[in-house]
Amino acid sequence: MRAIVAVAAAVAACLLALFGTVGSALAQQEAPAQPAEESTEAASPEWTGTVTPADSAEAEFTEEQLATIAKVNAYFNELDNLQGRFLQTDPDKKQMRGKFYVKKPGRFRFDYGSPSLKVIISDGRWLAIQDHDLNTEDVYELDNTPFRLLLRKDVDLLRDARIFDVQEVEDLIIITLQDKDPDVSGRITLFLTKDPELMLKEWVTVDAQGLETRVQLSQVDATAEIDPNLFKRENLTLKKLQR
Repeated sequence: MRAIVAVAAAVAACLLALFGTVGSALAQQEAPAQPAEESTEAASPEWTGTVTPADSAEAEFTEEQLATIAKVNAYFNELDNLQGRFLQTDPDKKQMRGKFYVKKPGRFRFDYGSPSLKVIISDGRWLAIQDHDLNTEDVYELDNTPFRLLLRKDVDLLRDARIFDVQEVEDLIIITLQDKDPDVSGRITLFLTKDPELMLKEWVTVDAQGLETRVQLSQVDATAEIDPNLFKRENLTLKKLQR
């Protein structure tokens, strides 16, 4: 029993560290039945802008803000592939690095660098958190997670998210939002650079306890093809038996 509790805690910590609000939602779910089977540059300065109060379910936006939201929707809708490196800074200032791959709709992979052996991977239907050191895996249905906001085929933030603030600051677009699902707490702020073209460079999550996690992207490439096999989960049970 003690080992099971330890594994569950590790999974929750991994999710909370990388995705904050998303992680907290997933960490509270039970896994459903499933089929067998370098240096990183900061993307932005510290942002201290004010936001619309959280109890404003339908915020009023200016024409300029609506145009900015439309740009962000268009960016995610036109996005097919994205890959690069990430630097994750946890609330305790601990940092971890790794590589990431995204292939819409719904597929993504985060490989943590040494000494971590964790992988967060989605095949478009199931999201798995794998620990290749412990040979453990926890799986969640992707449709029941907030990842749908940005990785679905038809991204529409006005329809699917509560948007608290939209700003264009110098060469940045900054947008703060929350899933409309009442079971999902916390917020995420996206930072997209505008020059030479719109590109996601960073996000900051704040969970229900006010803890902040920052993920900064570098060496971002939206043009290179990505091997679909990267989004296939390794059979950790078979791997364990082969040891």
